[in-house]
Amino acid sequence: MRIVADPATFPARPQQARILVPTMGALHEGHLELIRRARSFAGPNGEVAVSIFVNPIQFDRPDDLAAYPRPLEDDLEKCRAEGVDLVFTPEADSIFFPDRSTTVLEYSLSKTLCGATRPGHFDGVCTIVLKLFNLIQPSAAVFGEKDYQQLAIIRRMVRDLNVPVEIIAHPTIRESDGLAMSSRNTRLTPEQRTDAPRIRRALVSAAKMLTPASILDTARAAIESPLNRIDYLQLVDAETLEPATDLKRSSLLATAVFYDKVRLIDNHAVPWH
Repeated sequence: MRIVADPATFPARPQQARILVPTMGALHEGHLELIRRARSFAGPNGEVAVSIFVNPIQFDRPDDLAAYPRPLEDDLEKCRAEGVDLVFTPEADSIFFPDRSTTVLEYSLSKTLCGATRPGHFDGVCTIVLKLFNLIQPSAAVFGEKDYQQLAIIRRMVRDLNVPVEIIAHPTIRESDGLAMSSRNTRLTPEQRTDAPRIRRALVSAAKMLTPASILDTARAAIESPLNRIDYLQLVDAETLEPATDLKRSSLLATAVFYDKVRLIDNHAVPWH
């Protein structure tokens, strides 16, 4: 396994496929499933590349950036165990020029959900993902559906800017009790961790309701607890991410929930009817 820290020394893309799994580290089973999906696309002769970079320009809260876990040696061991060919572990000052003045902006899909409550977040996401694509030159990249809005925005960026990278979606990986796997789960207290699976249960139950209003009311009542605070809870069109006013098209029920300073996100598809 090759480990590259300096963008200037990144090896050229081989003739075979190079499949990228972009991460911010603190790898868990969800990330490992993305790596396995990448290997299935790369095949025995292709490369699987993993980037590990805590991107400072996508954090809207300095305390969240400071608290983000960075167990690099453990992450590298997990990558070795999964047969990863290449790991990119740059420092921020090697990625961003001190006088940088260019940012990638998306103006439509980022208006709702996390984009509405985290100003500038997706500007940072788009900018770093495009930089990773330019540096690593993958033929494809794997993203999880837990970050549904991020996946939609990256797909739009690739389409709009004619980026020659295929975007591969992978279903959300969950703990045995239904909680979506996240690096942030390790920051929950035992009491919060016991309570957090209510998020998934609430979304699944609410999606069975027959109107947008009843879906949202049911979900809100089931999510709220003395331990958490809802950042947003929205029912949006699955394609445009605009608020859904009826159920004549496939929709997405999505939420972000704070447990103290730990912010968890999840979503659930609502079929049209």
